[in-house]
Amino acid sequence: MVQASEKTLTLKDFLELPETKPAGEYIDGRVSQKPMPQGKHSRLRGKLIPTINAIVQPPRLALAFPELRCTFGGRSTVPDISVFMRDRIPLEDV
Repeated sequence: MVQASEKTLTLKDFLELPETKPAGEYIDGRVSQKPMPQGKHSRLRGKLIPTINAIVQPPRLALAFPELRCTFGGRSTVPDISVFMRDRIPLEDV
């Protein structure tokens, strides 16, 4: 069950909170907790990510990531699977 907070926060304030499990998500000033996936859901996600990456990695087009926090457009969510074009993935200096 998704639980929502009654008070509203700014996105900045939300991002300063510690991460929780399951992840909290911020949409329209409200914080809700992402529901925990069940067996079939987890299995499907586990099969989809390598399948997507098998298609998009060899030509170096994109990468699929599980449970990656995505913050843009005034929202901060944790999709089950995120696919990013390679040139949009920030790389840290090593």
